This record gives sequence, C-alpha cells and structure tokens, in this order.
Amino acid sequence: MLALLPLPSLLAAVLPEDRADALYHSYDGGGVEVSGPSILVRKQFGSAASVSANYYADSISSASIDVVTTASPYTEHRAEHTFSVDYLHNSTIISLGYNNSEESDYSSSTTSFSIAQEMFGAMTTITLGYSRGADEVRQNGDEVIKMGTIDRQSYRLSISQVLSANALMGLTWETVADQGFLNNPYRSVRYIDASTGNDSFQPEEYPDTRTSNAIALRGIYYLPYRASLSAEYRYFTDSWGIDASNAKLAYVHPLGETNWTIDLKYRYYQQTAAEFYSDLFPAKDYQNHLARDKELSTFSSHTVGLGVSYEFLQQGWSILDRGSLSFTYDFIQFNYDDFRDISDKDYTGVVGQEPLYDFTADVIRAYISVWY
Repeated sequence: MLALLPLPSLLAAVLPEDRADALYHSYDGGGVEVSGPSILVRKQFGSAASVSANYYADSISSASIDVVTTASPYTEHRAEHTFSVDYLHNSTIISLGYNNSEESDYSSSTTSFSIAQEMFGAMTTITLGYSRGADEVRQNGDEVIKMGTIDRQSYRLSISQVLSANALMGLTWETVADQGFLNNPYRSVRYIDASTGNDSFQPEEYPDTRTSNAIALRGIYYLPYRASLSAEYRYFTDSWGIDASNAKLAYVHPLGETNWTIDLKYRYYQQTAAEFYSDLFPAKDYQNHLARDKELSTFSSHTVGLGVSYEFLQQGWSILDRGSLSFTYDFIQFNYDDFRDISDKDYTGVVGQEPLYDFTADVIRAYISVWY
C-alpha cells in the first residue's frame, strides 16, 4: 500500500532527455489480476522547457479474499492521463503537473508543483514539492451512488548530495493529509453475533481524516566495472496508528562488453495494524471506527526481482539516438499476522481461529524506450 519515495534527480538543473516509452505491466496475486499498457512521450522545446504526456491503463479483475467473502467478484477498467512541464532557469528547475484517473466508481485529479535548486557547485540539490488532489468515491450497483469526496494534500522536501565521483545519496521527507470519505464502500467488517455465536458482517467505518509522514534515505555507489550497488530505507507513520518500514538492496551488472545488463533486487516490508482494525470484533457497532481491510492489518512482505535490459541503436538511426528493451519480474510473498482466511466455507472450527492468510504475487513489466 505504500509507494517508495524515489531518489530526487541528482542533475536537477538539466532538463529530461527527449524520449518515448511503451510499457506493458501485469500483476497477478491474491485473486487480483491487473494488466495494461502505458505510453510516455517527453519533448524539449528550446533549451529552457520540456513537456511530457503519459497514458496509463489498467484492466482489473478481482476475486480477492476481501471480495469473495462478502460480495461478488468484479471487473474494472481505469484510465489515467498525466501531463507535466519543466522549466529551466540557470540552476533552477520549476515543474508543474496534472494527473487525472477515471474508473466507473472512482475519479481522481491531482495538480502538482515543485522547484529544484542546485547549490555548492552542483554538488547539492534541494527540491520542494506540493500537490493537491480532489477525488470522488462512488459505489456501483443497480445504479451508481456517490459516497463522498476526498481532499488530498502532499508536501515534499528532498535533498540529494554527491558524495564522491562514484557515490550519491538522497534524503526525502513527505507528509500527506487526506480528508473526506476514506473507506471502501464495498468492504465489510465481521463481528460476533450475540444471538447465534457465529460471525456476521457490517460496513466498514473509517475516520474522515488521515495524516502520514514518511522519510526515505537512498544511496548508490558506482563500481569500477560499470556496475552499481544501491540501498534504500524508508520509514512511514500515520495518524491511524500504522508504523511501517522497508529496506531494499539492488545490484546492476553489465554482461561483459555486450549491450546486456541484469538487475537484481530484494525488498523487505513490514507494518503494524491501524488502531481501529480487527479481524473479528466482539460485537456489532463495537466502536466508532471499524476496519477489516487486510492492507490495514499487521503484515510483512518479501520481494525478489530480476531484470534484464538490452541497449540497441547505439550509433543512432534516422531521428533516433538510441534505444533500450527491458523486462523485469518480481515475486512477492505476503504474510498476514492478524488477518484470517475465512473463504473456506467448509471450515467448522472456532470462529476467529481460522488459518492466517498469506499469498504470493507475480509482477511483470516489459517496455521499450527510444531517445531522439
């Protein structure tokens, strides 16, 4: 549920190169399948401005444990459009962006602004960022019902530092404030029904505000034989009582003097549960706020990734300067400490003692990039 904070650009006063990317992505795990394409085009205008446009699409089919235990599987389609402009003035880059995402039951739009300034002979770059989003949450059924809206604000401060000719480091702090309808209109919590002694269900109820803070430290070291080793640590905490952290190690290695490169990575993630989360509440309306979303429970995950890329057209061709083909595969293992698997209808044991839930996921990304 928590996205990694990227290392800020260590060459902030250089506009992004002209390039085009085509990506296909696929996620399959826990009864959820997500797949679709993404297209990105970036172009400079003169020496002071660069614009980019990105289209990203998802086809989502879900028969996850959250769905099959209280509702029916569903299929959803999402389309996302992003536009951005970067303006370079001396050693400063000012960036503006707009993002819009549409689903049948959810709409989101976000406007963002950032300014990056190089200092101390381009050895240090400081970036300040702000974004403001407005979402609308709906519920599909016999008719589409508007459930509420969400106001989102994000503030970011990043510092990147050149440590030596081979070593770079970045530190990022981000705080996010959400207000509005923050729970899922389809998900339910379960509780002990006093009249039967069995479990029953009622809709989730979340607080209408959430504030989170995250800090991330990342470093990269370039090895003499064109390889690199990078490490990252991130800590997250929020007003719902969740504390989370992840650590990541990655190694990039060129295969001899060829145009092939391999990328290996490992990531570990863990988090505590929200203070209003429970797999099984003692009674109906047990407290003001109720959640049984597994993403708000106590859990951990391990990710092992392998990537391979091939560079082509290194001498250029027509209007193209060079190109790259890449393929990555991630295997993820999720383990839940206090979320139980109640999907087995033949279970006859004690309510609340069902097996703990776990699942694996496969993530595939294949893309081609060309510079021009």
